Amino acid sequence: MAGPKELVGKVGEAYRREVVPRFIDKACGSAAMKQGRDAAAAGLSGVVVEIGFGSGLNLASYPPEVSRVHAVEPAEVGRKLSAPRIASAPFPVDYAGLHGEHIDLPDDSCDGALCTFTLCTVPGVEQALSELRRVLKPGGRFHFLEHGLAPDAGVQRWQRRLEPMQLVLADGCHLTRDPAELVEAAGFELEMVHRDYTKGPKPWVYMTFGQAVNPA
Repeated sequence: MAGPKELVGKVGEAYRREVVPRFIDKACGSAAMKQGRDAAAAGLSGVVVEIGFGSGLNLASYPPEVSRVHAVEPAEVGRKLSAPRIASAPFPVDYAGLHGEHIDLPDDSCDGALCTFTLCTVPGVEQALSELRRVLKPGGRFHFLEHGLAPDAGVQRWQRRLEPMQLVLADGCHLTRDPAELVEAAGFELEMVHRDYTKGPKPWVYMTFGQAVNPA
């Protein structure tokens, strides 16, 4: 018979595996989120790698210039939820690994990269960004839409207070990462960064929309 610690562990694993991907699919699938996804995907073309593919919510936002998407996603439920979206996509979609830290693609094989609401959660975020640079061609574009560390001291205090709970409830999601800073530190050249609050509780809704280039 399982003891209390084992039961807590099993409940936690079931929550992480079954509940979180479905919650993200609903919470991040709103019309307002769709506008942000459209803006993030605009300008991409050719073969694109997407880390944090989730349930495929970005597929409807890719422009017609995109010819193929390589998806990277660890959640089995997320991959199941994405199946009908993949089936209706106007371009081929295939999986290129489970984790952004290890992308199953050759060097210089992609024209572009995309991630939305992903850099907050990837455990080895620096390694994942290094992998994106590896698989992107020189001059390849990386577009991202992420929430993260707010500029206001009062909001930052709340983000730090709430982050331990956020890490548990949202399967490792951080509130205090600065996505643009991470992207630049990885060696990408930032071309455009726009930051602002969207509607909602401020610790969760300070958004960064960015476009960067993988330098030669």
